[in-house]
Amino acid sequence: MNDQPSTSSFDGGIASAPLLDVRGLSLAFATADGELPVTRDVTFSVHPGERVGIVGESGCGKTVTGLAILRLLPQQSTRLTGEIRFEGQDLAKLPARRMREVRGRDIAMIFQEPMSALDPVFTVGEQISEAYRTHNRVSRREARERAIAALADVGIPAPARRYDEYPHQLSGGMRQRVMIAMALICEPKLLIADEPTTALDVTIQAQIIDLLRALSERTGTALIFITHDLGVVAEICTRLITMYAGEVVEDAPVDPALIRPRHPYTSGLLRSLPGLAQRRAHLPSIPGRVPSPLAMPAGCRFRSRCPQAMDGCERPQPLLPVAPERVARCWRAPELTLPGAVS
Repeated sequence: MNDQPSTSSFDGGIASAPLLDVRGLSLAFATADGELPVTRDVTFSVHPGERVGIVGESGCGKTVTGLAILRLLPQQSTRLTGEIRFEGQDLAKLPARRMREVRGRDIAMIFQEPMSALDPVFTVGEQISEAYRTHNRVSRREARERAIAALADVGIPAPARRYDEYPHQLSGGMRQRVMIAMALICEPKLLIADEPTTALDVTIQAQIIDLLRALSERTGTALIFITHDLGVVAEICTRLITMYAGEVVEDAPVDPALIRPRHPYTSGLLRSLPGLAQRRAHLPSIPGRVPSPLAMPAGCRFRSRCPQAMDGCERPQPLLPVAPERVARCWRAPELTLPGAVS
């Protein structure tokens, strides 16, 4: 068991037990040159109805963490340690047959690129119906009716006609809505959305964000929103998790995290985004490059790029409580005053 502190979530001022509790999740892939570590000691929790944003630069471990939760990584070449507790059961130790029952029914995922995630030789309706029939003993007619209703729920016009169309006949926004309908048709308790708005124009992006937020609020579905866009997180999420070089470096409620980040990396991300930076101010950037997974520095992995680094940062950096419901992987976090989105 990992003994690092966990942030808690509150709904109406009453604490709830975590729906998902990830403890010390570390991933490594087998390669021709040896084992490649990808994430280390990833620890966070998601409560019922909570919307959690996971942000960070490309390659920081956001997507593989989502895939690990659903056990979608290749078993032969992946070494997974730690716990992925969902409603009390450890998914990391669940037999494959039991995991197939959880996947899609209790936990669903919206993948980043719908054109590659959807099968081009089946209609979108057939693919949604298959997802429903996999977990429910229903007739094809009933599955079709349920799929058409799901298409209507995500705002697709003329859903009965769209049911019989193929992915290439739909726009990018329509295909993404189909992916959302497929993920939500079994009414999962947790939805993992992996950058679902990346390839969409800003108008469709806003529609998808509004749709996901409304569905979460109406159905109580918890949401993990994986993205590199902190502006999107500010619109849809209630909590922000920042990852860097395979580690969680900050976990906090979204508004306090945006206003006063407690880790220098979160602060750097906020200050480097035009949409969140101060108007007419110099737009700063984070110097340097992310270290190679095969040559991670000791202690804080961000210290070679951190303007706040000093002696002591080379020591191991656990996640430490810095405020109620907030943790940061920085021993200087309690003493630092870092600029945020509106500072």
